[in-house]
Amino acid sequence: MDNQKPRWYVVHTYSGHENKVKTTIEKAVANRNMEDIIARVEIPVEQVVETTKTGKEKIRERKIFPSYVLVKMIMTDESWYVVRNTKGVTGFVGPGSKPVPLSEDEVLAMGIDDDTQRYADGDIDLELGDNVKIMRGPFRDHIGKLTELNLEKREVKISVDLFGRQTLVTLELESIEKL
Repeated sequence: MDNQKPRWYVVHTYSGHENKVKTTIEKAVANRNMEDIIARVEIPVEQVVETTKTGKEKIRERKIFPSYVLVKMIMTDESWYVVRNTKGVTGFVGPGSKPVPLSEDEVLAMGIDDDTQRYADGDIDLELGDNVKIMRGPFRDHIGKLTELNLEKREVKISVDLFGRQTLVTLELESIEKL
């Protein structure tokens, strides 16, 4: 069972408890030295442009799937127990008590896939000012100009035309493609 590859599972939480659940699972993983079994815990968010009462536009993060947390793990009795018995968790998504992992297509569609790193370290062919296409997330298919590149954090800032205005958007390096 140790040679299994971690898969993504969906965990249902009480409304508004997503961040607490994520933190609690991560602490349990660290305390029990389970980093090789429970690899990641994610709460998918998107950047949303909102107009304030004064007419100003501001960008804030919004949970894409409220009341759900995604956990990349190898399903064992212990990992199931740790996640299932976390305060705020109501259960795994799946028929009955059997958790069902997300398919690769579902993972790619959510933009949380970290296994396919298109830009391996040292193999990055990007320069400031390059035109890039956003490949996933809420700004998918938008084209923008690369204004900042942070290899350490694997983040980029792209200037994108939103609502007739150039807006800076921070994205993961893997979510863009050079044109």
